[in-house]
Amino acid sequence: MRTRLAFALLCLPFAASAQEAPLSAIDWLSTPTALPVTRVMPPTGIPGESPVTDSATIPAVSVTPLGEVQADAVGLLPSSITGLPRSLWQQSRAAELRTLLMARNVTRLPAMQSLLYTLLLAEADAPADSGTDAPFLQARIDALMELGAVEPAQALLERAGAGTPALFARWFDATLLTGDEDKACRALRDSPHLSPSYAARVFCTARGGDWSAAALTLDTARALGFISDLEDRLLAQFLDPEMFEGEPLPLPPVRPSPLLFRLYEAVGEPLPTNTLPRAFAMGDLRSTVGWKAELVAAERLARTGALPVNRLLGIYSERLPAASGGIWDRVEAIQRFDTAMRTGDPGAVARALPGAWRAMRAARLEVPFAELYGAELMRLPLTGTAAALAYDVALLGPAYENAAMTRGSAIPARAFATGVARGAPPAPGNDALRVAISRAFESATPPREIADLIDTGRLGEAILSAIALYEHGNTGDVAALEKALSAFRAMGLEDTARRASLQLLLLGTRG
Repeated sequence: MRTRLAFALLCLPFAASAQEAPLSAIDWLSTPTALPVTRVMPPTGIPGESPVTDSATIPAVSVTPLGEVQADAVGLLPSSITGLPRSLWQQSRAAELRTLLMARNVTRLPAMQSLLYTLLLAEADAPADSGTDAPFLQARIDALMELGAVEPAQALLERAGAGTPALFARWFDATLLTGDEDKACRALRDSPHLSPSYAARVFCTARGGDWSAAALTLDTARALGFISDLEDRLLAQFLDPEMFEGEPLPLPPVRPSPLLFRLYEAVGEPLPTNTLPRAFAMGDLRSTVGWKAELVAAERLARTGALPVNRLLGIYSERLPAASGGIWDRVEAIQRFDTAMRTGDPGAVARALPGAWRAMRAARLEVPFAELYGAELMRLPLTGTAAALAYDVALLGPAYENAAMTRGSAIPARAFATGVARGAPPAPGNDALRVAISRAFESATPPREIADLIDTGRLGEAILSAIALYEHGNTGDVAALEKALSAFRAMGLEDTARRASLQLLLLGTRG
């Protein structure tokens, strides 16, 4: 299978236009924020003299020791990439932000996923009430883990420094799922006060090769009642498997911790991940599992943008399908289509495209497919139904505007979607969804509650509130949808507004 450019989740800068959106699992914002968070007033006073205050009020001052960087401010994406100001969260309270973050459900909304990732990974000044325990960073990590984005969560914690028990516990969990637990265990041996549990101490001591000390620590924890019966049994078998040879393991809990998950694996009884939270699917991307489990995990993570699309293609392309039916038919369809694209034969592509598209629709992976192939399809001289289908794929990809400019006039059935891609929808007719989208593109006026957040410098809250409105709009509330799209456009998030609209038009609601 073809070798593609490495697809990095966190690293590609981009040109700031809707037409040149990046090929990335995180859809970087295509334009800087349009509404200013801080208004710069014209200078007054006598030229050449230092400015003089017109008030005797003592301003509020926050003090941070020189050289200290607040963990809540750490990110992986600078403002030059996100287009967002550093004051994004500064005027907000961490508790309110956490509530907004944890209430979001964007697992089936690709445009909202991209925007949320950008918010979660942005470098920005800490919230006003941020403390040494970094409550907002904790909330961001929890949101990333909910989406299955374990690797970015781990990278964020490593950049911030997991220097508190709460942050270390999250870092330890992430490393257990990515296979980097030795890194966290070394840190734990150097700083035992950060230990999330006695079970973690026993596990890490054993991973460091000191089995006697690990057994002694387990005995101590057992005597003091600091370890559960399940942890006791699994750790005991992990330390001395011969003692329990032939004995059945205890049934796992419905929601095991990452440590329990790895312990079951270590004693020879790995747990299936398909019924566990999405973050556990990362454990199936390691070389220790079979290809089918890896495929299932990769698709599950790709649906939330947690897996780069090129990595998904690489997993699809690892080998020939081992059987037929279900996921094997999907793998075969994608391999056949990728081979056709590699040859550049329009006839072969036209024959393979419908099957590949049906396969991706069945898996709800249309947008990742479009990110991989949309722009390339527009360079092929396809005709008839193949050309129309290729145009739909391109409109769902990052190069949607270029596709609309070059091919839109040839696909009259998609005239409204073409207008949206260009930022100027035509007359919507009587369709309620089209009417809502059209109104949003006529006037970029945010609803009052979001405008108030913007006016008070709480831009991050405003964006999260707009995402919440779009979630309601996705359930059929066209009034909420219009407000959300208007808010995105008012805040300079034009690319988000267009892609979100196109996804609704071409894919329908995803409840």
